[in-house]
Amino acid sequence: MSYTSADPGPPALRLASTGTLTYGLSVGEVLGASTLNGARLIAGRSGLGRVVQRLNVMEVPDILSWVKPHELLLTTGYPLRNTPQSLDNLVADLDERGLAALAIKLGRYLDSLPAEMIAQADRRGFPLILLPNDVGFDDILNQVLTDILNRQAAVLARTEEVHRALVQIVLCGGGLQEVVDEVATLLDVAVVVLDGEQRVLAGAGPDEHVQAMRGFDAGRHAACGRGGCGIIGAHGTGDHLVVPVVAGGFDHGRIIAFSPAGTLRGSDLGILERAATVAALVVTKQQAVAAVESKYRADFLRDILAGRAGDDDRVIAHCGGFGWDLDRPVAVVVAELDGRPRGTAGSPGAAGVTVPAPTPSPENEGRTRKHGDTGRGRAADTRRGSDPRGSDPRAADAAKARAADPDAAMRGVRGAEERAAQERLAAAWSTAVRRHDRGAAVASFAHEIVAIVGADAVADPGGGEPPAGPVQAMVKEAAALFAEHLPVRRTFSTGISRTVTCPAELPEAYEQAVKAVRVGRQLHGAGARAHFDQLGVYRLLSLVSDPAELHAFVRETLGELAGDDEPELVDLRRTLQVLLETNLNVAETARRLHFHYNTLRYRIGKLERMLGAFTEDAHLRLNLTLALHVLRMRGI
Repeated sequence: MSYTSADPGPPALRLASTGTLTYGLSVGEVLGASTLNGARLIAGRSGLGRVVQRLNVMEVPDILSWVKPHELLLTTGYPLRNTPQSLDNLVADLDERGLAALAIKLGRYLDSLPAEMIAQADRRGFPLILLPNDVGFDDILNQVLTDILNRQAAVLARTEEVHRALVQIVLCGGGLQEVVDEVATLLDVAVVVLDGEQRVLAGAGPDEHVQAMRGFDAGRHAACGRGGCGIIGAHGTGDHLVVPVVAGGFDHGRIIAFSPAGTLRGSDLGILERAATVAALVVTKQQAVAAVESKYRADFLRDILAGRAGDDDRVIAHCGGFGWDLDRPVAVVVAELDGRPRGTAGSPGAAGVTVPAPTPSPENEGRTRKHGDTGRGRAADTRRGSDPRGSDPRAADAAKARAADPDAAMRGVRGAEERAAQERLAAAWSTAVRRHDRGAAVASFAHEIVAIVGADAVADPGGGEPPAGPVQAMVKEAAALFAEHLPVRRTFSTGISRTVTCPAELPEAYEQAVKAVRVGRQLHGAGARAHFDQLGVYRLLSLVSDPAELHAFVRETLGELAGDDEPELVDLRRTLQVLLETNLNVAETARRLHFHYNTLRYRIGKLERMLGAFTEDAHLRLNLTLALHVLRMRGI
């Protein structure tokens, strides 16, 4: 069988286990070398595309222990001259170890190859090459290895040239879009950079190609033909290439090249890897700049809401540099994640409302000292390890700390999840607010997102209905954006202040919005949206600056019913609440509570013995109603 030269095609390559590119020659290209002009392909034509990256000579019968993947194995058959029967399984053994091909010289030690060996090579697509007798192995080794090195040098030189060009773009002030445009021009394909949530950061090429690339899923790359392969390193097929964009151990997304015609060459993957490195630098720089700008904006907005940013003219002028328009009637909107306790500070960015600190006492001081000892014990345990005999007092302290606080690691995980959720909420609100009011101020504080929006975005909350109009659209859009790609469903509550006409009134408006968030959540549950003017009597109660005074009023008015320790008393308090809600309608109250009429009459008598004749005293009923409202606001 004579070998007919085939088109070598694009450079052959593979991905090493480290993820780096290793180039080589296809078997077809090797057969095109001048030293192999007289060689013949006798089996395995379908395997001409196999990659040759190294050569080896078979000198011992047990060669399988010495071969490596992507090798071209040369032999005269000398090691097998006495055991020709082993030739039948040699092809299968070499193919299973990833070799590229087997080249044999016949005539001196082996006269021919078994028919089963040739048939097996054809079935497996494993090339069997018959070498001419007048060619030395050293000539083949020298030429093929030289061709491989030349190929690698040429590809690396082109890749390095592209890398320098991309770096120069960045040094001259270019961003992701300029980098993508350059790569798309060099490869003559569509290129896109996606973040980890399938959002397009930059793209070049027809819109339909960009949309197609958005369909590449981070956990399942169907186009690879390897379902569930996972994008861990650079990989692809003839119509697309995918390279992760990674910097500092963080996955910032991926860069994808797409050619429906299948024109991508193997060497293009090296160029795309260099582009991914440059893209990672650009993304990191953008994130650093954005973080500094965001902190500066948040700090200034915090000063405004704390009333320490200066006079109105200065605030308006300074905000103009941020693109914020505060020289108009505005309202403050506060969004806060549900399901998390607030802080204890009374400043914007912490809790937003002052909560009394615990009164110093010997018990508190002892607890503080104990916590300090626990921290030292844990640090010592980290440095030196624990002594199983318990002889190291610091190790003993660490063991006590772990026993006293077994959930510390879990709290750390939850803390990271909370920070990620807070960052997503900030991004969602920033996007939603910008779409509806470009002059709005938006910033993320420690536990909440604060936006100052134009008053025309806040509808009249009269009638007790939720605010409608643009602000409602903002909330819905932010909720939709926030819910995207979240592994666990989370909600947030929103509070809206009254309209103010100057920056000096913003601190009070901020307090109103925070109270609307807290009271709204207490009244309506997670995901509540409340306007300060909708709170009714709760708004008046929230204006009492001393929580201790409210708690004292509850205790004086409800007496034993103020506590939650006794289930019977809690049940009686529920009866009192429904009685007051129905304006002392005994029949309706009995129906709501599923009581017999006489049972309810008995309970009313018991309540009057505890609280007084509230069925006859309107002022007492008012006090009881207010006390129950305060209890409903517990924790505020």
